[in-house]
Amino acid sequence: MSAKRSGRAAAEAPCRVTVCRGCCCGDGAKVPGVDHAGQIPRLRAALGDVAPVRASECLDVCDQANVVVVQPSAAGRAAGGRPVWLGLVNDEAALADIAEWIRAGGPGVAEPPGVLDLYAFTVSRRVREALEG
Repeated sequence: MSAKRSGRAAAEAPCRVTVCRGCCCGDGAKVPGVDHAGQIPRLRAALGDVAPVRASECLDVCDQANVVVVQPSAAGRAAGGRPVWLGLVNDEAALADIAEWIRAGGPGVAEPPGVLDLYAFTVSRRVREALEG
């Protein structure tokens, strides 16, 4: 791949979404009444080709189950966007708000719907570096 092509691909890199599915996130005993198995397919369907959605092993923030991390696109990172950690994502409205924000550009590009401020939390440097690393 040429340098020009790889540079363009990097500039076009989309947001990425990581959904924790470790020891507590996705566990009906820890968080009852949530269709845990359906969260990732619904998020993927809502985002289509806009952003990839992947499941992760435990992200080590079990008190925030269910956790979703939205990493900025290349454009978002260039504009100062950083990964946003969202916890207690246990209802359909939260998933819809996350998908809407990502479709609008995500971190660094678009302001999140105000309600997502209730879900955002700061993670320890150790945990953050393990995901970004």
